[in-house]
Amino acid sequence: MKLKKNTFIQGAFIATLGIVISKILGIIYVIPFYAIIGDQGGALYGYAYNIYSIFLGISQAGLPLAMSKLISEYNTLGYYETKEKIYKVGKIFLNVLGVLCFLILFIFAPQIADLIIGGVTDGNTPEDIIFVIRIISTAILVVPILSVSRGYLQGHKFISPTPISQIIEQVVRVLIIVIGSYLMLKVFHLPLRTAVGCAVFAATIGALCSYLYIRSKIKQNKEQLVLKSSKKEPNLTTKEILKMLVIYAVPFVMIDLFRSIYNSVDVITLVKTLVNNFGYATKDAETVMSVISTWGLKLNMIIISIVSGIMTSLIPNLTSSFVKKDMKDVNKKINQTLEIILCLALPMTIGLSFITTPVWNVFYGASTYGAITYRYLVFVAFATTLFTATTTTMQLLKEYKVVLFTLIVGFLIKSTLNIPLMHLFNELNIYPFYGAITATILGFITSAIISSIHIKRKFGINYQPTFKALKNIIIGVIIMLIVMYITTYIIPLQVEGRLLSFIIAVVYAIIGGAAYLFYMYKSKTLENVFGKQFLNKIKAKLRKAK
Repeated sequence: MKLKKNTFIQGAFIATLGIVISKILGIIYVIPFYAIIGDQGGALYGYAYNIYSIFLGISQAGLPLAMSKLISEYNTLGYYETKEKIYKVGKIFLNVLGVLCFLILFIFAPQIADLIIGGVTDGNTPEDIIFVIRIISTAILVVPILSVSRGYLQGHKFISPTPISQIIEQVVRVLIIVIGSYLMLKVFHLPLRTAVGCAVFAATIGALCSYLYIRSKIKQNKEQLVLKSSKKEPNLTTKEILKMLVIYAVPFVMIDLFRSIYNSVDVITLVKTLVNNFGYATKDAETVMSVISTWGLKLNMIIISIVSGIMTSLIPNLTSSFVKKDMKDVNKKINQTLEIILCLALPMTIGLSFITTPVWNVFYGASTYGAITYRYLVFVAFATTLFTATTTTMQLLKEYKVVLFTLIVGFLIKSTLNIPLMHLFNELNIYPFYGAITATILGFITSAIISSIHIKRKFGINYQPTFKALKNIIIGVIIMLIVMYITTYIIPLQVEGRLLSFIIAVVYAIIGGAAYLFYMYKSKTLENVFGKQFLNKIKAKLRKAK
């Protein structure tokens, strides 16, 4: 089947929809998975995944996004043979880097486990952590080459294969996680770490299946991808290509790496601080840790996936406009990106915080610290979307030094304030782990503000359209909250049982969402943000489906 190129809005919509579906699949499985492995298993799963995320960021080295940017740039200039050479060199380089990162993670797993768990007892053992880290390290052999192949297609503005491949990856992964962990623990009665090991190995199998799909799409569309040049091309050496890839990739990898390190600061400090300084039982501290590093993070990924989808489409489109020096279009795309994120992520964040109790009950059941922790943790998702959007935009505009500066400033805020804010919140009779969450939010927001100010000053970007849209978005959110608050007098939020909690959560989501969308539609904010033509296409498809 021949692929079709996507416009910025089409690509953003397709990519976001695909990623959201993928993340929803990634959350639905949590209900049975949590029931199978519990809090201790969730903490063990979180230890492995957070460390894996750091090494995955290093092993990919930002090359998938750099590949998308370079392919778009050279494709726009008509240097078709050069872009193919870039793709081949990138694949080889990523294979080598992936193997090296796999070996480092596998060999030094004992040292990493000691850093995570320290002298804490009565929970997961260092041997458990070593085991799951070594299992999940195998995914690093597959994911980098999968990602760079996705970047190759995205660079040609073929956006749809990426979300489809992500859905394939997630379906395979979910089936292995749920079925595998159940068989290991409930049928064969193997240790908990074996069940968690099977669950993390699902990342490797899922990535392999996804890669086979992407490879098939590249082969099927070779005529559209591999073109003959009609102009003299630059004769780039392998060394020059690698240098370009690294220069383009470093800011991307720094963005992902710093996001992962934020979580790792909590992984390293949170449990030990809650136990040693505030008298929490190890079990309770690990429960909070599992919410922040695993269970709550999975719910947050639905909101974060919005910016992931938009960035997938923005990278080739903004790069193309910037290469053509069309600053008017650059201004339009930057504002449109921020408007879409604010329009979708802000109401989702506040709405989810409002109905945290029934939502948490649906996925994880009643928990002493679950809903309490997540009610505030959800705001990290919104801060992350702004952080990712602004720093990625800076990278696309080639402001590499400023990108690094903003990342370092944000991380220093997180790492230096994490424990002090926990003590401050405890003194104020507020949950101390809210202090760690606040440090994360402050770090991300600070980076986003610095990036936005620099973009405005350096490139003359006018944020007036975004501020105008934001005013209506805030009004829409306030109306949504008022309607949901009034509903609490008719339908109580505090209920027991998963089925009833599910019904309550859906009812509130529909009521709140309808109130918000009605105002946004009547105020013509949706039309201004997404464009009249795009909305008309959506309406036409809905009428046709009806």
